[in-house]
Amino acid sequence: MQSPNNTHSMVVGYILWIFGFIGSHRFYYGRPVSGTIYFFTLGLFLIGWIIDLFLIPGMDRAADVKYTSGDKDYTVSWVLLTFLGILGIHRFYLGKWITGLIWLLTGGLFLIGLLYDLWTLNTQINEANRGVV
Repeated sequence: MQSPNNTHSMVVGYILWIFGFIGSHRFYYGRPVSGTIYFFTLGLFLIGWIIDLFLIPGMDRAADVKYTSGDKDYTVSWVLLTFLGILGIHRFYLGKWITGLIWLLTGGLFLIGLLYDLWTLNTQINEANRGVV
């Protein structure tokens, strides 16, 4: 059953879980600290990664409650960040043209900006959907 504020896709969560030993699904669901820990420990030595197979439905529900739906789609933004983030395409999608150009010309601000966006993309989308400038 979908919640009225279905901001994150459970299907995408499971697809990212396949790469979850590097924290992908945890970043997607707005858990950057554990995403970073998973990145550096290969999903808590694969044990946490396997356990997360069963935790994804709860992470999906929590993200749906925490984040605001709107014009900017979380899944589209995360797919753009995941596959084209170094080019800043996700920033163009969010209407951040200046930083999008900076990302495009500097390789995601020399990859530091890319890490920043892994930590903050859900918040950036949430603010865009709430109209926060």
